[in-house]
Amino acid sequence: MIFDPPLVSATLVQRYKRFLFDAVLDDGTPITGSCPNTGSMQGLTAPGSRIWMSLHDSPTRKYRHMLEMVDVDGTPVGINTGLPNRLTEEAIRAERVPPLAGYTTIRREQRYGRNSRIDFLLAVPGRPDAYVEVKNVHFIRNAGLAEFPDTVTKRGAKHLEELGDMVELGHRAVMLYVIQRQDCDRFRLCSDLDPGYAAAFRRAADRGVEAYALRCKVTPSEIVATHLIEMDDICPHAV
Repeated sequence: MIFDPPLVSATLVQRYKRFLFDAVLDDGTPITGSCPNTGSMQGLTAPGSRIWMSLHDSPTRKYRHMLEMVDVDGTPVGINTGLPNRLTEEAIRAERVPPLAGYTTIRREQRYGRNSRIDFLLAVPGRPDAYVEVKNVHFIRNAGLAEFPDTVTKRGAKHLEELGDMVELGHRAVMLYVIQRQDCDRFRLCSDLDPGYAAAFRRAADRGVEAYALRCKVTPSEIVATHLIEMDDICPHAV
């Protein structure tokens, strides 16, 4: 996806109340904006960081500026958790996710499981439907190694259980981790930060849930999901 209009750069002052941030524009103007990421954003909120923001002129919006990227040691990192589904759909249609190639019908936000919605339901005659759950990844502690989650996510563990249920009903189920940064070539689970999620992942893998990590090219002008990278955790279906 290309950012149109182009993103605006600034210097981060603080991110607070999960939904808000303060920054200073390049011309010295202080602003407050909205943060489309309610997670911990570990390693992405240091005061003084270079950031990029999209602009929104809708009269229904309280804040015109929305945080999109943070520079971390020279690497732009996408933080908008609303983008991975769009990036995933673009990648599937462009056949940049080989395990999900060949499906002719792509439906988003379909009801399934225990009062949940699956991010994508893929279908094609002659093959089992594929239920695809997407998670945003931007956390790195060691060079070249992306990790998820960066905090406890009981909701994420619930999704893994529901994906396992779909496999037992005869469908395919896929966990897709979309990494909005390009300074990594491997992915693993943060079993130390959320052992419950790691345990749920292994149960899901044992039930036949597939898992893949999809890396993005991230620049202030565009974000594109480009290719799958190696997964360190034990999963029989992982790249």
